[in-house]
Amino acid sequence: MFQIFRKEIALYFGSPMAYIVVAIFLLASALLLWVFPGYQNILDTEFANLDGLFTNAPWLFLWLIPALCMHLFSETYRTKKSLLLFTRPLSTWDIIMGKYWAGFVVILFALIPTFIFAISIYLLANPAGNVDLGAIGGSYIGLLFLASIYLSISLFTSSISNNQLIAFLLGVILCAFIYTGWTYLASIFTKQSLQNTLISLSIEEHYYSISRGVIDTRDLVYFILITVFFLMLTQIVITKKR
Repeated sequence: MFQIFRKEIALYFGSPMAYIVVAIFLLASALLLWVFPGYQNILDTEFANLDGLFTNAPWLFLWLIPALCMHLFSETYRTKKSLLLFTRPLSTWDIIMGKYWAGFVVILFALIPTFIFAISIYLLANPAGNVDLGAIGGSYIGLLFLASIYLSISLFTSSISNNQLIAFLLGVILCAFIYTGWTYLASIFTKQSLQNTLISLSIEEHYYSISRGVIDTRDLVYFILITVFFLMLTQIVITKKR
């Protein structure tokens, strides 16, 4: 696994892809928080919180993570490098997890600079430090789990197509549906128990639950199960191709 991880990290940071993803995320987040007027602008609302960052980040990641991962298997199929990759003395799980953790590291690199935003509102608060650190910490944890699901979905969509554009579009559609599609689907039905069941399948529901600063075991189990589910689907696809 470490061999694949090291190779993918070298490919990410040896090309513009990782830098572009990180730059777009940071620039868009900064503009929405500090420049563009609106209810998410910290200076306009005069509230010392990062709600704008954690509201926008899932939608930014919805596009950026599939773009980051679309090449992971698709490009390998297209260039016939899969013949070399699949004959190496590595298990299918090692290949998948090496690529998964490489993508996760890039996401960490995108999130770490946003600590500057947290430090800024901490200092700007009146009095200084009058911020809900529990909610901010919970939101970061929720965002990492959300990114984990997006990564596993994007790996899966990349594994089923040798066309990067198709892998990207499928990744965006599937991530969007699992993030908020279940909630819209629930609004079609009138039975309350069915609505609650469908809403509970939505990433959005569990993400905002963690963002309140309370780490609920049910939310953690949900994020882990969905991530593992799509990683296992990827393993099934790759195993058949091998």
